[in-house]
Amino acid sequence: MVSEPLNPSADSSASSANPSAPAPGEAAAGTSSTVAGTSSTATGTGSASTADAAATAHSPSSPAAGIPDDLRAASFERQRRLRQEPRFPGGPAVDPAGSHHERRIRSFQPRRSRVTPGQEDALLRLWPKWGLDIDGQRVLDLPELFDGLPVVLEIGFGMGEATAQMAAADPGTGILAVDVHTPGQGNLLGLADRNGLSNVRVANGDAIILLREMLKPDSLDGLRVYFPDPWPKKRHHKRRLIQPEFLDLAAQRLKPGAVIHCATDWEPYAEQMLEVLSAHPLFENTQADGSYAQRPAFRPLTRFEGQGLDKGHVVHDLLFARR
Repeated sequence: MVSEPLNPSADSSASSANPSAPAPGEAAAGTSSTVAGTSSTATGTGSASTADAAATAHSPSSPAAGIPDDLRAASFERQRRLRQEPRFPGGPAVDPAGSHHERRIRSFQPRRSRVTPGQEDALLRLWPKWGLDIDGQRVLDLPELFDGLPVVLEIGFGMGEATAQMAAADPGTGILAVDVHTPGQGNLLGLADRNGLSNVRVANGDAIILLREMLKPDSLDGLRVYFPDPWPKKRHHKRRLIQPEFLDLAAQRLKPGAVIHCATDWEPYAEQMLEVLSAHPLFENTQADGSYAQRPAFRPLTRFEGQGLDKGHVVHDLLFARR
């Protein structure tokens, strides 16, 4: 890839946001200083003006003044509760695992985005039927959840178009799709409903907790990780999902012969994936030359992936089987 990586939730406008954009450049700051300097020259008392402004901000007539501390604290507490309460009663929880699981470095950042009326309707109607929260408090019975179908876990599905296409093309395989992006969750549920896809379940929360606490050993027939956040800055590499520790956990949940399929358009991340997977004793590259694979026919070409390819991005697929 030669440019900016596809966001792991690119199909959603993505289950993880990249670091924020850099601050404005010095030119903007210089312009601001010039304006401030002009203002001070006009008054002839720059420092006094600053002091007067500070005094005005804390004067009894300012908007923040006169509000009792207890009322201000109550307002902050109300806002905090609103952030923690589910946006859709009976739908996905804001933080399903809560505080009963340890704090650790995560490979994703939950993002709040606008939910359309159609997505909201799908969340309210279909979450009790096809959705589940990753709370870490129970072990899932996948044969019961998917009526005996073999199950593939997909971590990060964006808006769910590719997931719905794969489910429609292979109705004999169940897809447990995990993400934290609420609009994408609603969109995938709506797609499954409109297309009669009974082999899709949508999980909300941290995939690590799902793998570690809620899935039985040798319970998965496959694992898909398409376009995870590449965390391109060196200091953020520790947040990347594909690490030796993650593979240790995944190997415990995958059946022998099950395939882990990764795809990324970020060249340095692809190289790390290949290195880490090749070095793991419980995974074997399905490619005889030990390199990348061609995109399998079952993985749809997403709209955002197509846009990246048009710009010259290189997408790498990796397929490794559980020994």
